[in-house]
Amino acid sequence: MLILLPPSEGKAAPARRGRPVDLAALPHPGLTPLREELLDALAVASAQPGAAAALGLSPGLTDEVARNVHLRTTPARRAVDVYTGVLYAALDHASLSPAGRRRANRWVRVQSALWGPVGPTDPITPYRLPMTATLPGVGTVAARWRAVLGPVMVALAGDGVVVDGRSSSYASVWRPTGSAAKAYVAVRVFTEVEGRRVVVSHAAKHTRGLVARWICEAERTPRTPAAVVALVAGHRPCELVPDPRGGWFLDVLAPASAAAAATGTA
Repeated sequence: MLILLPPSEGKAAPARRGRPVDLAALPHPGLTPLREELLDALAVASAQPGAAAALGLSPGLTDEVARNVHLRTTPARRAVDVYTGVLYAALDHASLSPAGRRRANRWVRVQSALWGPVGPTDPITPYRLPMTATLPGVGTVAARWRAVLGPVMVALAGDGVVVDGRSSSYASVWRPTGSAAKAYVAVRVFTEVEGRRVVVSHAAKHTRGLVARWICEAERTPRTPAAVVALVAGHRPCELVPDPRGGWFLDVLAPASAAAAATGTA
């Protein structure tokens, strides 16, 4: 089982005390050279005037972008404590049962644009870098990850089901191919308005966090896409829809009340 999640837009402030990220201690040491490259390029880009806009971020994040310059010396937090958005509030790692927490630590991986795939308890430093950014000397961040992630992700997925809750820019860096795609399930979230399905955004993030939580708390590990939909159907109306590229979509219906405040698109 592999549950893939995107990083949240909201991130906690850096810890006041503690050790900085030890790149050699992060999982998948084969990714260390790219992590080093991205850290250095991000520090250079973040020190320039207008850095937030150049990275594709809002001006309101200028102070947080400035912190990117010091990521190598800033104290780290567990990944699950860095990401603070609605998806991670729904997953609510801290309130999982002991068994559910162990499963989450084994199965959940966050697809960070800076750190690569990290588990809930891996120590990382809060940062600002979207997957769609372009960095000096590096190029597009997503393209650099696509060039190296394949073997790592294939090993993580093994022969189990891959449940993908990532947004499109993060999902673009890797997805199973060939026969492995048969066990790939991408989560989409809709609500119904006047009899038709409408894509939602805020509620989609929340629902994807709930799907991850439900899987981690399940008594039995779902070992097929059909088992995943059967599990989720115990909580929300849902169905499996074939993906023309291979694999499946898990289409989940969010309650209209939860989707009422949603803005934008998923």
